Amino acid sequence: MRYALLIYTDDASVPSDPESQQQSYADYAEFTKNLTESGRNLGGEALLGVETATTVRVRDGETVTTDGPFAETKETLGGFYLIEAGDLDEAIAVAADLPGSKYGSVEIRPLWEWADES
Repeated sequence: MRYALLIYTDDASVPSDPESQQQSYADYAEFTKNLTESGRNLGGEALLGVETATTVRVRDGETVTTDGPFAETKETLGGFYLIEAGDLDEAIAVAADLPGSKYGSVEIRPLWEWADES
């Protein structure tokens, strides 16, 4: 089954000193390498900061945009991985190894499996 691992972080909880940042990058690189070598990595990306976000709503045929995320929250979506896992327990184990789980949270969402219409 495919799962999205959504990485949420409160910027105030992320170490900001250069040494800790370099360690975090190294931890993510190692996690990604191990995930890829295990055959579970289906993709993923880091996202730019929430201050770069734009929210779009269409109401009565009118497109309205606002700067920033939809909801005010301390933890914001910072990136994601798409993984292949046998079941939720396996996805939880992968999420627990994700570096962001140590100072933020990881939401696990199964992907919708579309039926083949052909």
